Amino acid sequence: MFAARGYHDTSVDDIVARARMSKSAFYEQFDSKEHCFREVLAQEGGELIHAVIAAAADGSDHRDRMRRGIRAFVVACYKRSTVARLMMVESVGLSASVEEVRHQLQERFAHMVAEEVRLALLDDAFYANQDPQVFGRAVVGAVNDAVGYFLTHPGADARVDSRSPRRGRRRGRTSS
Repeated sequence: MFAARGYHDTSVDDIVARARMSKSAFYEQFDSKEHCFREVLAQEGGELIHAVIAAAADGSDHRDRMRRGIRAFVVACYKRSTVARLMMVESVGLSASVEEVRHQLQERFAHMVAEEVRLALLDDAFYANQDPQVFGRAVVGAVNDAVGYFLTHPGADARVDSRSPRRGRRRGRTSS
């Protein structure tokens, strides 16, 4: 409901009606609508970030792990646009406590990237002069922008691999 209607246009009455629960039961679980939102954001966003880190772990080296992690994030947000909307639209600037949850989620993703950069510092010339934390944050910003694009361009497909023959054919090229 928060993603579909927006935080401000979703009331506790809406939530309890949808959940088929009483207001008293709601307030036994949550202190406020904001507390409910924080919990939903932490749960859903945490599951998404966990899936991203798991996908990255299957990579064969630092570049493959980063590629897999980034792709998993974009595709997961594309498939679960309600979660992406919570993380990237509804939570932004809502309150200090919600921002804290949002930043924790982003930090987990940025930390994954930073760790891969740290691993690559000695073996890969591209990363030799990179600050891992800055690089991780830059990747989070770029990926958030890509997700925003896919969420606002219904015809775009985040699942199409740039190396796939299908993409090449659309541009009049053949793959080899």
